[in-house]
Amino acid sequence: MAYEPKPEHKFTFGLWTVGNVGRDPFGLPTRPPLEPDYIVYKLAEIGAYGVNLHDNDLIPVEATEAERERILKRFKKALQDTGLVVPMATTNLFGDPAFKDGAFTSPDARVRAYALQKTMRAMDLGAELGAKTYVFWGGREGAEVDAGGNVLDALAHYREALNFLAEYSEDQGYGYRFALEPKPNEPRGDIYLPVVGAALGFIATLDKPHLFGLNPEVAHETMAGLNFVHAVAQAIDAGKLFHIDLNDQKMGRFDQDLRFGAENLKTAFFLVKLLEDSGYDGPRHFDAHALRTEDEAGVWEFAKGCMRTYLILKEKAERFGRDREIQDLIGAYKVQDEALARLTAKYSRENARALKGLEFDREALGRRGPGLERLDQLTVELLLGVR
Repeated sequence: MAYEPKPEHKFTFGLWTVGNVGRDPFGLPTRPPLEPDYIVYKLAEIGAYGVNLHDNDLIPVEATEAERERILKRFKKALQDTGLVVPMATTNLFGDPAFKDGAFTSPDARVRAYALQKTMRAMDLGAELGAKTYVFWGGREGAEVDAGGNVLDALAHYREALNFLAEYSEDQGYGYRFALEPKPNEPRGDIYLPVVGAALGFIATLDKPHLFGLNPEVAHETMAGLNFVHAVAQAIDAGKLFHIDLNDQKMGRFDQDLRFGAENLKTAFFLVKLLEDSGYDGPRHFDAHALRTEDEAGVWEFAKGCMRTYLILKEKAERFGRDREIQDLIGAYKVQDEALARLTAKYSRENARALKGLEFDREALGRRGPGLERLDQLTVELLLGVR
């Protein structure tokens, strides 16, 4: 079958994604919950590579030790039967009312300590299941008002928590790489570390920055009206793209977590092209969910649609690279000059002196049309299937 997902494509879904029950702030669930082991078997049927989880997606927070062992036994058997892996784990530090004013950044020392305890236990669980990437989405790490004057304190607490957990991982021999997931707002009015650039700057202040990278999400940068492809490129350029969340989003709306490619096809195309061209070899994780209108059959159509769209766009990206007219236009757009490249590539007094002595035809530079209209139109035609 064309565009058939295979394990080597490394497509993953979270238990919370295909397991989403269709609840929203204005309405009750529209679908019954699905058992974690059942989700694993279904994902294997449709060609997924792995499944990710928050701690309480798998083990309810109020579970007894006996219940925990029963759930884990069934889940591990499903993984063994299907060959699915758990590449990433994370902690739910946003659902419990205890975290309503932050977890790692709460002004209450008791909440901060509980958040660390909960995260260490979740890291134990993730390691037991084989996860090598651990994601921190600080959904409650933020503020509705600034009257408490908490921001500098909050950043200090955040740093302290991440440093503590990095040491814990190394002490336990887990070998985790940690990925921060930026988001500008929702559920808090303003979330700390709102975008990729802010998270990169914060990572540089940690004790072991080499252990920390990014888990950017399409919807999050898009909510803020930013270019997600540019954000991912910045993470790649910094060597910090540790994981990625694929979905879609209408700009300026609440966090919709739409099926990948459902809204912004050109953005999705350039994102797939960037990931494939850059050699990114991590999971392609779909952090999205089926529309609230759907029953369980619609959930699996949603999941298949995410993977199929990625593979279609991957093929389009390969065709883009083979299209002679498109490549000729790109070649003309990127004007090369070997002599100037030698002068500007690295500073020296001689290069600076020579560069200052050159004469440039400023008016001619301003008259040049780079041909972007034609290039963009051909891209659209390629996506529309007429090239």
